[in-house]
Amino acid sequence: MEAKHCEVEMRDRVAIITINRPPLNALSRETLYELGTILDALEADPAVGSLVITGAGDRMFSAGGDISEFGEMADPETAEKTIRRMHDLFNRIEGFPKPILACLNGKALGGGNELQMACHLAIAADTAELSLPEVRLGIIPGYGGTQRLPRLIGRRRALQLLLSGERISARTALEYGLVNRVVPLAQVREEAFQWAKQLAAGPPIAMKGILDAVMRGTEQSLDEGLKIEQENLLAVIRTEDAVEGVTAFFSKRPPSFKGR
Repeated sequence: MEAKHCEVEMRDRVAIITINRPPLNALSRETLYELGTILDALEADPAVGSLVITGAGDRMFSAGGDISEFGEMADPETAEKTIRRMHDLFNRIEGFPKPILACLNGKALGGGNELQMACHLAIAADTAELSLPEVRLGIIPGYGGTQRLPRLIGRRRALQLLLSGERISARTALEYGLVNRVVPLAQVREEAFQWAKQLAAGPPIAMKGILDAVMRGTEQSLDEGLKIEQENLLAVIRTEDAVEGVTAFFSKRPPSFKGR
């Protein structure tokens, strides 16, 4: 899989995607196009059970959009098309049928923070910092930050961060619920891999059903969400993996899931 700005490594059913655009790992349109193409290939590959997205180096997960491209946004048609493509990509990440774990090896700023929010789970180095600083440039977040941040940490905390553009530490992000875990920088990549490896060992159809029920269902009323849960349960309960899981439980042995 050839890519200029995104590197992919496979380890034990885990695809590790590294954004490599030093020094800021900025998300240019080309970088995001590569990421979308990589996701296409990984979704279709049954050997991939989970994904990790991280940044190169130990200072920056991603500083967000490439400022050198901002001048092109002066054209309304170009701006609308670009924003729509970014929303489609980040929605794709959020709705991906395999678990995606963001590994924050450093600062996640602007679009980089919005990228990690679109992932299902996040682990951060204790040196990481997070912010949505767009207001300080006289603009607003454009990759979903005004919508995902309140859903993750609540409206008032989100408004505090959005209206001020202030930067928070990894520990504060953990307290707010913006990330799941914080570990020392030297351990963050290995911890992310081990967590993703554990997820990759799970039953693929059930994992897909949980992701769909949560990500799609929580945007609906409770009644509609329960219908989505029922739809996924009925699809999963008939699978060979479900039979294997119950059989293994009663046989007191680890299950062997096949994704069927």
